[in-house]
Amino acid sequence: MLNRLRHSLVALVLLVLPAYADPVTVADQIRHTYQTQLYTLPATKAGHFGLRMYRQSGDPKYAAAIWQDMARVASTLNQISAEFTTPDAMRQAGAQRLANYQDSDDDRRQARQQATADKPEYLVLGVSLLGAMARADEYGLKHRDDARLRALIRRFDFADYSEDPALVRVWAAQLANQVYWLRQLNEGEYVEGFVRAFRAAYPDVADSTLSEREYGNKIYGMTHLIFAASGYYQYPVRQSDHAWIYDYFRAEIDTILRRCKEDIIAEVGLSFLLAGLEDDPVVAKTRQAIAAAVDKQAGLIPSVTGSLNLKGGEHRNVLAVMLLDWQGVRPGPDVPANADWFAPLPYGLTAK
Repeated sequence: MLNRLRHSLVALVLLVLPAYADPVTVADQIRHTYQTQLYTLPATKAGHFGLRMYRQSGDPKYAAAIWQDMARVASTLNQISAEFTTPDAMRQAGAQRLANYQDSDDDRRQARQQATADKPEYLVLGVSLLGAMARADEYGLKHRDDARLRALIRRFDFADYSEDPALVRVWAAQLANQVYWLRQLNEGEYVEGFVRAFRAAYPDVADSTLSEREYGNKIYGMTHLIFAASGYYQYPVRQSDHAWIYDYFRAEIDTILRRCKEDIIAEVGLSFLLAGLEDDPVVAKTRQAIAAAVDKQAGLIPSVTGSLNLKGGEHRNVLAVMLLDWQGVRPGPDVPANADWFAPLPYGLTAK
């Protein structure tokens, strides 16, 4: 209810304003808020922000945040390599994580716990292991036990997760990431199977029956298919490769603006920017909505409950900066091109 009210107010603002604030100025305001307090954030958040800002700007000032992200990757892989060496150990660890799973959205927490109850190892295999291995690979690195970790991945058929309708309905964006990570790591081809399962789970004719959480999961999954195909802002994508997504976004943009939170709205706009479609009306509409959502006194986009917490808001605000002040794609950073950024390598990681 609160989310619907807030978006109704934003929609009203968009109707009465003949133009919106200069997007670059708004982006600068958010960027300043986060950059001046970046290292008060946990490593996961500082690394998320820093890597995305590097892939926009190429600025070496983000090197320390990227090193934090690399250290997080090393810690994750070290733990899995030392403690979760068999499928049974992964299931046990996943069950414990699932039992203690936390989410700001209680309905989503319950839905994810219920859907994942018979596949708890997914929280280790998909959510932790694949993401860390793929990020290390992007950095030109691998874990010292890379061969053993890959052998562990092969003990599972990932189609059991990526084509499971129950999981698709609660982990759509994460599964979109993971099937592309498996392709990146040359550990299997699951993209097409996931897309078929996703489209079957979320037929467009059933949109009106979806709750806001379910509808958001659908749009979030679609945007992450684009993001994952781009290597997360490293490479452009071709509109023709994802025509069904772009056609849907164009047809449904007004509904998306009305029903979705700001992070998902920003991702829709970024999907067009990644395909070189900056002049598309969808980009202008999403920029207008995001600019209107900024609390100018706080210098950021608050949560749907009005929270101004930097940690909780990092994801939606870094997306807002990229949408409002898009600088194109940029590969890296990696050890071959930026060796000094990665020295010393955290324990467990080596150059590929």
